[in-house]
Amino acid sequence: MSRQRGFTLLELMIAVAVVAILAAVALPSYNDYITRSRFSEATAALANGRVVAEQFYQDNRSYVGMPCPANTTHWTYTGCAAATATTYTLTATGQGPMASFVFTLNESNTRATTGVPASGGWATNATCWIVRKGGGCA
Repeated sequence: MSRQRGFTLLELMIAVAVVAILAAVALPSYNDYITRSRFSEATAALANGRVVAEQFYQDNRSYVGMPCPANTTHWTYTGCAAATATTYTLTATGQGPMASFVFTLNESNTRATTGVPASGGWATNATCWIVRKGGGCA
């Protein structure tokens, strides 16, 4: 009498259930991680834009005509055209999966995060750029 080897249907169903539970726990964490990683792209471009704006101001004694950071896949940068001789507000507006996020920076280095989707646990912050859910700052 030969004995067959292999998995029973019950064993396979248990394995699939374990994988499904792990995926259900890991996927939201992974999505939050991806979102947070895209924040650094916007904040780095705004910080670099501030350096460029200050260099432009030193050369021209005005912010009018200063260059803006280049748009990327997930972020559109605006505010350079609206600059006055002594003020500017650079804005990074999210695109695609980042569409609800808006980061701003002005000439006095005031940072803010607005337009955040509260349904996902994110929160706005008028005094900093958020780095985690709940509106936590760096």
